[in-house]
Amino acid sequence: MAIERIIIAALIAAGLISVATAIPGTATFYTTYVPSSCYGFQDQGTLIAAANPALFNNREACGRRYRVRCTGATNGGVPQPCTGNEVTVRIVDLCPGCGPNQLDLSQPAFSRIANPNAGRILIDYTRV
Repeated sequence: MAIERIIIAALIAAGLISVATAIPGTATFYTTYVPSSCYGFQDQGTLIAAANPALFNNREACGRRYRVRCTGATNGGVPQPCTGNEVTVRIVDLCPGCGPNQLDLSQPAFSRIANPNAGRILIDYTRV
């Protein structure tokens, strides 16, 4: 019985840790995927993203994958933009104009988690 309680407590703690490590930020989207800073003219598919300069860190982020979830609207244009889905993207490029904790998602990735008419959304993202 004590072992079961320890296992349950460990599972709860693990769940809380993964929630606590999610980074709050914003997301926009872009539509030209090649060439990219990380992979040149190699096509990396469409579930990709460009990272803000701090996250990109001189290409250290190239190839890293992040799970992204829409958490809300940034403006009144689309008050409920989130679809309720998550998407996992691979970092393939730098977004030099992105602010801290901002990701520039491919349009297909953005569309999985939010209405593209929103243009900019609030997100949480976690490295996977």
